[in-house]
Amino acid sequence: MNAARQTPFEAPVVDSLAVRVVVDSHYERFLPKAEHAHVAIEHVGGIPGRPMTTLAGEWGLALHLESRAGGAGARFLLDFGYTPEILNRNVSLLGIEPSGLDGLILSHGHRDHYGGLDGFVTQNRSAMKDDVSLFVGAEEAFAVRWVPSGPPREPGGRPEFVSWGAPDRIGLVAQNVVPVCCPEPHALPGPFTTGYIARDTFEEVTGGSMLESYDHFSEAERRGELVADSHPEEHATCYIVKGRGLVVISSCGHAGIVNSVRTAMAVSGIDRLHAVIGGFHLTTAKPDYVEHTVDELERLSPDVVVPMHCTGAAFIEAMRRRMPERLVASNLGSRFTFGV
Repeated sequence: MNAARQTPFEAPVVDSLAVRVVVDSHYERFLPKAEHAHVAIEHVGGIPGRPMTTLAGEWGLALHLESRAGGAGARFLLDFGYTPEILNRNVSLLGIEPSGLDGLILSHGHRDHYGGLDGFVTQNRSAMKDDVSLFVGAEEAFAVRWVPSGPPREPGGRPEFVSWGAPDRIGLVAQNVVPVCCPEPHALPGPFTTGYIARDTFEEVTGGSMLESYDHFSEAERRGELVADSHPEEHATCYIVKGRGLVVISSCGHAGIVNSVRTAMAVSGIDRLHAVIGGFHLTTAKPDYVEHTVDELERLSPDVVVPMHCTGAAFIEAMRRRMPERLVASNLGSRFTFGV
């Protein structure tokens, strides 16, 4: 699918958007006050009234998204970290009310993004709205992923793989959380999801996980083999902020952060890029690949870039060197508000 040939759909527009980091791997309690011309930044130090505890980090990502349009608010939880213990702890400490959530969104089927989902729902379902749904990009979000258990036993050999599990679709339905597959662009109250992310640039699909073939007529499936995970289920969550432009949230960017942004632009018909936020999956990328990514982002000209999770130090350093005025540092608990 070519993003440039997408027919734009009617995407919602919001007056403001606040993105709160609920789970990520980095927490610095003593950050100085930060200011930026295009985004209001609030960092969290100590928790008011809770001097004997602190936020906890882990490998994974979860974001609380709150938008306002015409006086009405909409709130979503995007991704759920690696474990329910950390997600539920931070949700409580940050004062996020599960009863206020208008829906749940899963970016893709990796455990560091769905791992806390079942436990979050189990603990909080009675407080949540009756008609809450989980929005995913495709049915493959519920496919079991397999990851290497270690290096190959022999040089040049194939590593052994172990199951990384999958979201519990049956358990979610049993708790009246309705899965909604969105392979095409899908408008929600506030955000929209991109649907399938077109792979039209230099970027490669990264991630390293494997899965049983979802092509039911393939030779690989008939042989019972695992195949490389192309992440057909990955989608980005986006907002159009009035007077500012497009905000693209890429939780991991396995299909490429540039591909994600270009798909969001194509399906929404908005070419003014206000912000790019989230994981860009460049931690293990080679230096020239990182520089090429920054080249393309520079051409897209976002006002703000907020790297998180799996983006990697090399990309952050390249941004600091080449586009320092657009780089905004993230921290566990931080809230970034656009459109104020």
